[in-house]
Amino acid sequence: MDPETFTCSICLDLLKDPVTIPCGHSYCMNCITKLWNGEKVKKIQSCPQCRQIFTVRPVLVKNTILANLVEELKKTGLQAATADHCYAGPEDVACGLCIGRKLKARKSCLICLTSYCEKHLKPHYYSPTLKEHKLVEPSKKLQENICSRHDEVMKMFCRTDQQSICYLCSVDEHKGHDTVSAAAERTERQRELEVSRQNIQQRIQDREKDVKLLQQEVEAINQSADQTVEHSEKIFTELIHLIQKRSSDVKRQIRSQQETEVSRVKELQEKLEQEIAELKKKDAELKQLIDTEDHIQFLHNYPSLSALSESTDSSSINIRPLSYFEDVTAAVSEVRDKLQDILREEWTKISLTVTEVDVLLSDPQAEPKTRAEFLKYSREITLDPNTANTYLLLSEENRKATSTKKQSYSDHPDRFTGWWQVLSRQSLTGRCYWEVEWRGGGIIVAAAYKNISRVETGCWFGHNDKSWALDCLKNSYTFQYNNIQTRVSGPRSSRVGVYLDHRAVRRRGAEREGNQLGPTAVRLVIKTCVCVYLCIVHFTEYHPTFPF
Repeated sequence: MDPETFTCSICLDLLKDPVTIPCGHSYCMNCITKLWNGEKVKKIQSCPQCRQIFTVRPVLVKNTILANLVEELKKTGLQAATADHCYAGPEDVACGLCIGRKLKARKSCLICLTSYCEKHLKPHYYSPTLKEHKLVEPSKKLQENICSRHDEVMKMFCRTDQQSICYLCSVDEHKGHDTVSAAAERTERQRELEVSRQNIQQRIQDREKDVKLLQQEVEAINQSADQTVEHSEKIFTELIHLIQKRSSDVKRQIRSQQETEVSRVKELQEKLEQEIAELKKKDAELKQLIDTEDHIQFLHNYPSLSALSESTDSSSINIRPLSYFEDVTAAVSEVRDKLQDILREEWTKISLTVTEVDVLLSDPQAEPKTRAEFLKYSREITLDPNTANTYLLLSEENRKATSTKKQSYSDHPDRFTGWWQVLSRQSLTGRCYWEVEWRGGGIIVAAAYKNISRVETGCWFGHNDKSWALDCLKNSYTFQYNNIQTRVSGPRSSRVGVYLDHRAVRRRGAEREGNQLGPTAVRLVIKTCVCVYLCIVHFTEYHPTFPF
């Protein structure tokens, strides 16, 4: 309970015989009676605080509830605390009329330029002259309203010099200036502030919407990351299971073949051992016949023992260097090496994709505008020999392509056969920048999906929905997408810089609910082509540089 609640605003003491008037404010019976008796205008009484006028003087009746509460406060010794609570502290505005220990000011008068406590403020409540004064919340800056030159209240404002002045200033050094009353200038400035407030409130609403979008973005990031981790673990688990299954299959096949070959060898071994036993028996019989001294018996048994049974031809056993399953080991090692190469290349792409995740709202001010800013995203581009048309010769470590006579390239499913075109070896994601320099009639610098057709029908850059192309001729530039052409203005040059912001296009694609990027986005040719591979079609010679 705040003791000030039970303080009379007239005597600044605890209420004595408290009465409550119709407006709801309470006073000491004696204080309000004396105040109303002193009113100069008879039969019209008002509340000292809210100034509500009563045409008929209210009948004052003691408020017994307040009286009881005041008595309780007196018993608990809070009266002294109430008085102390009214004194001004270092941070408070003190009454300008109090002598000795000053009380807190309740109001400041802009006309008197003084702050008053409740006791000294009373004249402003009942004096007809003082009632017209402007009372405001207590302020320590009242002296700033005094003209330092004329010691007058500054009630004017000079728009010419943009400063507050007094009336004497307006007819003296500010004579002939555009001057208005401070109230009029305040009204004008307040109108401007209201407009500013409306703008601020609108910006607050916009920012709150942005915050909400970012909160949704955080939720989407977390959800996407969790799902991606789950899906990645599932995919890697499936990959591990696949490798384990292939390992089991190879092991099973090896064991099966081992069993077959061992069985075949043992069968042949048994036949040979049986033949050896028979030959040993025959050899013993022949030895016995040879050792026979009886010539008649020798000649009699000779015909039956001299004939030999058919023997296994030793030449039927293929004697060759032992290799057995070593070829399987070599084949598995080759698969391992290829898988390592694929994982090494694809892992780089995965790492780049993860590190280049960008979900922040696009900021046009953050887009690069100068070549130095573009070079921050420089990427070194090399050309893929497996995609080069046979009429293109690659050189300088596959960084230069020149039109030439037909080359004897080996057949490859990725090779362009219809047009003089070639793809980059690197896939391009996130933000990247490269520069192209050419000599001759012209060049088409394009961005395309890797699965673009390689045959003549459907492979020409810019004439399908798989590629976006900038046709750079001597005197003109043309943007092409899905066989729709749009002229692009630009200076004549044999160099062109290509800036790719793959993420920006993905955001735009999401905003367009998956609609494909069409020719209306011609300004994105250099800026935000959706692509995964750099590709070029040659009229003469091409050379990607990094940097010039």
